[in-house]
Amino acid sequence: MILANLLILLIIVGCVVYQYLKGTLVRSFVMIISAVCAGIIAFGYFELIANLLIKRGKLVNWAQPLSFLLLFALIFAILETITIQLMRKPIDFGFLPERIGRIVGGILSGIIISGLLLTAFAMTPLSNKLPYQRFDDRNPLADRPQKVLLNADGLVSGLFSIVSGGSFSGERSFALVHPDFLDQVFLNRANIKKVSILTGNNKAIEVPRPAVWPATDGLKDSRDPNIPIEPKSGYNLTFVRMGIKKFALKDAGKFTLSQLRVICRQKNVAGKATAKGINIYPFGYLKTQDQLQTKKLNEMIEITNKDFGRNQNVKWVDFAFNVPNNYQPVLIEFKQNNIAELPLPVSTEKAPPPEPFEKKSKKKKKSSAKP
Repeated sequence: MILANLLILLIIVGCVVYQYLKGTLVRSFVMIISAVCAGIIAFGYFELIANLLIKRGKLVNWAQPLSFLLLFALIFAILETITIQLMRKPIDFGFLPERIGRIVGGILSGIIISGLLLTAFAMTPLSNKLPYQRFDDRNPLADRPQKVLLNADGLVSGLFSIVSGGSFSGERSFALVHPDFLDQVFLNRANIKKVSILTGNNKAIEVPRPAVWPATDGLKDSRDPNIPIEPKSGYNLTFVRMGIKKFALKDAGKFTLSQLRVICRQKNVAGKATAKGINIYPFGYLKTQDQLQTKKLNEMIEITNKDFGRNQNVKWVDFAFNVPNNYQPVLIEFKQNNIAELPLPVSTEKAPPPEPFEKKSKKKKKSSAKP
């Protein structure tokens, strides 16, 4: 946290000093506009550029942060160059307005630029302590994020969520596809030491029909069958089925529950494009027909070829979520670049047969030593 706060302060001070000594009130204001516009372009199109690299197997884990940074730097440089060319003759508003305006402009520009840099850094496959520790390393809780000075990165991601409105995300807004974007990318690398793949083949998952249904009563915790599994107050215990494709095991075979989330939106809200989503993370998966394997968000799950049946190309897993009463799941997201639409929930009576997942243990080699 200290490193991130120091970076924010250094960038803000640098912007203030530059604007105070070299800039003008107008140029400092235009710099804010340039940073905001460049940030919007970066947020809007970094996934498109990154997917082109990922499909070619280039810089897979670095594709998203590098695309984000390059887009921001390129657009910001172009806009600043145009500004310099168009404003060769300075406009002076007087000593006091100029000095105050340059300082304020430098502070705002510094907050925006530092926030965008921290956002890009958060997508990298580096230690989850960099650029700062957003969640508890031992037991990350999605609803308890730590924030940096002035919430610089949250400010810029939140701003884009407001202005996107579907314009840069096809039929859906950024606020629906990537709600609490920073939490998504930080949790995506919650156990980076064991799960090294943050992105990968964007066709690694599959969703059947039906895929969403309420859990039945009588579920037990597999770690202690005497403990019943009950939803939290104000929530519905919901199963969402997702399949991992066999051909994508290299990218998708190892993951944590923090790398899986369903995006829920309020019921009876017209228009997917303008609806704001919320992230809901699983707390376990169906181990047997009546037992749930509960796990922390940072615990690793591994699926190997041995977990697939004969002629089976997709391994189905029923994940358990606590969904708020007035929300319904509409999307499921796996790691940082796999997104699939979810069909409408069905009733318990219409739910498909359960797909229990119990990790198959490795067979022990028989000792060949003679007695």
